[in-house]
Amino acid sequence: MPTSTPPGSIRRRPRSLAQEVLDSLTEQIRSGVLAPGVKLPSEFELTQVQGVSRTVIREAILRLQASGLVETRKGIGTFVLENVASTVTLESARLPGGRDVFAILELRTCIETEAAGLAALRADARDLENIYQALQSIEARARLGEDASSEDFQFHMQIARATRNLYLVDVLSQLDPRNAPRANLAPERYLSRVNNEHSDIYEAIARGEAEGARAAMRMHLINSRERMRRAATTSRE
Repeated sequence: MPTSTPPGSIRRRPRSLAQEVLDSLTEQIRSGVLAPGVKLPSEFELTQVQGVSRTVIREAILRLQASGLVETRKGIGTFVLENVASTVTLESARLPGGRDVFAILELRTCIETEAAGLAALRADARDLENIYQALQSIEARARLGEDASSEDFQFHMQIARATRNLYLVDVLSQLDPRNAPRANLAPERYLSRVNNEHSDIYEAIARGEAEGARAAMRMHLINSRERMRRAATTSRE
């Protein structure tokens, strides 16, 4: 089985300071540290905490506004919006191998194909390390003959996070990893058939090849649907 190239061996452009501040503030908002209605610290306070210039802080705030997480009231300050915690509600698949699972795989193919392409364009060294470590975790669990569904889900989530699109992350985070096709396959079969597909996705993202990443993700999810179909057919025999 080929080993994926470690992220440190591929040169990527460092993430901007504004993006790092944006990620930090977004995480605080999403986790509730900065609750709805709360006023953000002043520009000066943020420069001291984040260790960056006011220009960087202003750019990060503008991006937060564009994401719909905060609003700035002239002469008063910037406040966390009340409805940032709301997300689209997806009904989890109810029966392994049932129609809902196939429908979710179709949804994932639509969403994650483009997510892989965006990740190839936007991922920095930290993102690549997170994706790579998730890939290694899948391999480790599978070698032990254990179910790797949660690790597999994290692999896909790390790719979604690398897109910098919070809405995409919100939607994918609602998909139950227990409904994934690999949960219905023997671990050794899962390792031999699926790991190469994951490696292809990671390698394309690491090289910054958007079209290659899209193609690899699309093929992986199409194959996953076929594996699920075969597993469902076998279980009825």
